[in-house]
Formats: sequence, C-alpha cells, structure tokens
Amino acid sequence: MPKDRFTSLVVALLLAGTAAAATPPVPPETVATQLRDAALAGHDIAFTWVSELTTRFGPRPAGSPNEHAAAQWAAGRLKALGFENVHIETFPITAWVRGQESAELLGATRQQLTVAALGESPPTPAAGLEGDVVAFASLKDLEAAAPGSLTGKIAFVTYRMVRTQDGAGYGPAVAARTEGPAAAARAGAIAFLLRSVGTDSHRIAHTGTTRYVDGKVAVPAFALSPPDAEQLERLAALGSVPRVHLFSSASYVTDAHSQNVIADIRGSAKPEEFVVIGGHLDSWDQGTGAIDDGTGTAIVVAAAKLIRDLPHKPARTVRVVLFGSEEIAQPNAPFGDFGGNSYVALHLSELPRHVLAGESDFGADRVYALGLPAGVHSGPFADSALRVLGPLGIIAEPAPRHEVGADVAPMQDKGVPGFALKQDGTRYFDIHHTPDDTLDKVDRAQLDQNVAAWAALTWLAADSGEVNFRAAATAAADEP
Repeated sequence: MPKDRFTSLVVALLLAGTAAAATPPVPPETVATQLRDAALAGHDIAFTWVSELTTRFGPRPAGSPNEHAAAQWAAGRLKALGFENVHIETFPITAWVRGQESAELLGATRQQLTVAALGESPPTPAAGLEGDVVAFASLKDLEAAAPGSLTGKIAFVTYRMVRTQDGAGYGPAVAARTEGPAAAARAGAIAFLLRSVGTDSHRIAHTGTTRYVDGKVAVPAFALSPPDAEQLERLAALGSVPRVHLFSSASYVTDAHSQNVIADIRGSAKPEEFVVIGGHLDSWDQGTGAIDDGTGTAIVVAAAKLIRDLPHKPARTVRVVLFGSEEIAQPNAPFGDFGGNSYVALHLSELPRHVLAGESDFGADRVYALGLPAGVHSGPFADSALRVLGPLGIIAEPAPRHEVGADVAPMQDKGVPGFALKQDGTRYFDIHHTPDDTLDKVDRAQLDQNVAAWAALTWLAADSGEVNFRAAATAAADEP
C-alpha cells in the first residue's frame, strides 16, 4: 500500500470514530495530537515531494524554465492531492543567469581558485579583470577605506561566520555579502571578494544575493571557498600581495516572470479567515535546492495534506503558498516583485482576514522551538500548542520578525501575525547556497518531525476559531 494512502487511513482510523460520536466536536488539541502521531507513523508525502521536485527539475533559479516547470508540476500535484482553489499567480521579474565563472591566483606559481559569482552581480569584461587583493577583516573595515584607496584593486572581506543552532551567526556574516560590493566600489575597487558566508570548510563556494544601489550591483562580486580564502590570507601573512584574475559571463533576462502557487483547504465555519503556511519553490542554481527550500515546500504540503484528509475540516481555511523568486528578494532591486510582495499586492483585500502566517525555509533538521506572535506567546493557546508539540522536543521561544520568513514579512508589514517553528540550523550553513544542496542531505526522520509539528500547529490555529491572533498581537503592540 502506498505510504500516503497509509497515512490517510491512519488519520481516518484515529479520528473517524471519535468525530462521529463526539458531541460537542472533538477539541482541537485532541485532533492536533492525532495529526502529530500520524505524521510520525510512516507517511511518505514530504520525502516523495522533495525527491520528485529536485529530481525532475533540479535547480530552480527565479525566472528560469526549471522554476516555471516546477510550478506547473506543483499545481498539478496539489490538485491531485485534493486541494481546492489551486492556481498560479505570475509576476514580472528580471532573471539573473550565472553563465561561466573562474578565478586564478597569478604569479610565479599560478593556482585555480574556487569561486561563485554572487547573485545579480554584473559580468566582468570579456577578457576578465585582474588586480591586487586587499584584505579586510570585516565589512566595517572595508567601509572605512578612503575613497580612491582601492583604485584598480580587488577588495576582499575575510570575516568567518560563526556556527550556531539558531542561525544567529548569519546576520553579521551576510552583511558583507549584501553591502560589500557597494563599499568596495566607493573605495574605487574593480571587484569584490569575500570568504563564503557559510560554516563549512569544504572547497565549495556559497552564492547569495547582493544589495542594489542606484539600480545595480556596483562591481563584479564573488564568494571564495573557505580553503581558498584562507590561502589568500596566508599569502598576505607571508608578506606577499596576492594578485587574482576574475571572470564572469553573468547576464540578465529582462522580460522574465516568476510565480506563486496557491492551494486551499476550505474552512468549515470561518472559511473567510486564513491560516497561511508556505515555503519557496525557487532555489539557487548550483545545487538542486533540496534543503533551500525544497524541503520547506514539502513540509507544508505534507502537513496540509494530512489535514485535508481528515473526516472534517478545520474552522478556518488553511492556505498553502509556494512562493517564487524568494532568493533574489532585496530592496531597491530592478528585478520586479518577489513572491512575498506579489502575494500581498494581489491579496490586499483579503489580508485583514489572514489571521496567522508562517514559512518553512531553514532546511529539514528538527524543530526545537515554537515562536508565537505577541499576545498569544503565553496563555491557553500557547499552553495547548506546547502540550501537543512538547513530545517532539519542542519548547517555547519568542519569535522575532526576521525568524518567520522572508516571504511572510510583507504580510507582517500589513498586520498579519507570524509564527515560527524554529529548526536546528547547526549544519544548515554548511550546505546553504552551495552545490552540496542536494537530496542526500535530507534526514527523513527529522523531515517527518517537521511535518508533525507543522500539521499539529496549523490545525490548532485553524480550528481554534475563538482565538483572535490579530487582536491579541495588536493589543500586545499597544502595551507600554
């Protein structure tokens, strides 16, 4: 028997008798507990989804044919799984295409370096460019460089990201990636290098987006693999001035588009109110986007499928959104919308009836903490959620806005409360934005634990119709 049918039967057997006999209706916590257990009972929905997504379509850069095909496939699969209101909403973007890239350390003993052009970075001249490398320990040090002091040179930030469970080391490290090219240009540099924003020591480079200033990335920008970054540092420590040749044939497609894929489980009592759960369907181009964010889409689809297969529906509508073009999301970019902004623009009239939203976009390792919005992070709803999620090893923690997800942030800007199911990120940044982001990195037991957490919490939020998340969040924000 296929495992997805097995799961449906498990849930039906758990609930059918109870639901038929229960007066009043089964408490949301009871159903959430049964969903949690069913998700751990051998279902295969999530792994099958991410396996097929990454195998059929591979990398899915925003605006690419692969991303478009993946969206069509996802919509068809969601319809086959029994979801309602399944449709695709497109929006215009300018797509970035990596092309070819290379780096070489020049001198008497030449060495090839492993690099990745940073996303949206412009190409080099056809013959490449070369210059002496000037190292800076941090973005702050580079920003302090005098105008013109790097004329004809290549700026290099050597900052090392710190490994943490919650990913807190990412923010200080990624600032150099986003802001570094502009700072390098202000000092007169012809190109920008940084040690990859990651926690591994492998000879692979981590790509990622950069910040636009005046509608462009100021100079060609590249990430170096950690061993190659350290090689340049050692050469400088020996008194040598490293000189590097860089090449990139990156290009842009100005009339491209991306899309969001939407599917609903219509609520039984308050169908006009929405609990939104999502992940992003696009990925960077070097791996196959399994961890970032194929598993996120798989987790929310599998969780919603378990809810959809129940004998009765939750009070509120559960909406699944598979966002497009998340990876190029940045302010001041000439790339059109990204998925989160596009969703808000197209659903502005509905947003006051969006009661809660969350995004799974931090890999597939276990959920260890629950972050609920202000106003409900303590009290009866939080207590109920922790009783259900506690056996999964999940504790309560605050949920700062940046932990909820880039695509959910625009909804939060419009007053939609956000929640976070926080995943263990200890190894996430070993893989993030690299060629190593592939299916073999997915731990199936931890993936299923995620599905259990998302199914249980989503049900609680959708079926606890008396809990007014928006009012509670607003009231908490008004407190002195």
